[in-house]
Amino acid sequence: MTLAVTGTAVALPGAADAPALLRPAPPAAEPVDPTALIGRKGLRFKDRATQLGLHLAHAALTDAGLLQDGEPTVPGDRLGTVVSSNLGNADTVCRAVETIAKESTGALSPMDTPNASSNIIASETAIRYGLRGPNLTVCNGRSSGLDAIRWAALMLRSGRADHILVTGVEPDNEVTRRLVDGPVADGGAAVVLSRTTTRARALLGPVLRTARSADTADELTRRAPGGELWLSEEDHVVPGHARRIALTGWGELSGALGVAQCAAAAGWFAQGHDGPAYALAGTAGAVLFPPERTP
Repeated sequence: MTLAVTGTAVALPGAADAPALLRPAPPAAEPVDPTALIGRKGLRFKDRATQLGLHLAHAALTDAGLLQDGEPTVPGDRLGTVVSSNLGNADTVCRAVETIAKESTGALSPMDTPNASSNIIASETAIRYGLRGPNLTVCNGRSSGLDAIRWAALMLRSGRADHILVTGVEPDNEVTRRLVDGPVADGGAAVVLSRTTTRARALLGPVLRTARSADTADELTRRAPGGELWLSEEDHVVPGHARRIALTGWGELSGALGVAQCAAAAGWFAQGHDGPAYALAGTAGAVLFPPERTP
């Protein structure tokens, strides 16, 4: 049994698919409009991060062949979801705190308070698309996206599910910009990881976490030598002469970074490239292999 990336989705201003992440971010691109893909029904009282997460989930599950006409094509109890978002509902939480401070809890909107849940993106995704398997949110700084990939891989290998949707998403608004001191990506990426006996799409190899990013980079190249692509942050020094893409031009990806890196690697292989691709975010790292190579 191997783990494969069987579906991908990207929703960023100027990027609607995985290969787009390999190109420079276009200037002044239009924001993603989730209603164009999934319609307006059910989105009215959802925060921006949840709307974007539902958009990504629909696109990735459809790409993996697991969603048709809004319904899962496999048993829902074998479908799980892991979401990575460090800033997702910070605007809702700050708004609620401000309302309570100025008035009282009685002034809170009953339509808005559910969005203050830290698991709101994952729970709304599960409800809308019938994912009755494991449901988890990871909020863990720069490593969050790859940690979400690691948790998904663990649940798949332990037999908890056959497919896990991993979504990394961050919204751009006044609150998130203030928290990171700059523009946020306002979108993200999603991948579907599946248990498989065939070489479907990019194969997920080791997902590691060490005390230092440099140690993670060394361990990735030791376990899977000969990589052609490094997906890393600007301040990371990576070994070898592989092509390096930082994804920083898309704005602050934060919790979406690691998931976007894995989607970009799948896009790299879809263009016919060979050799392992390495993703490095914070102190976490992952190896992805092209479909024709077994890790």
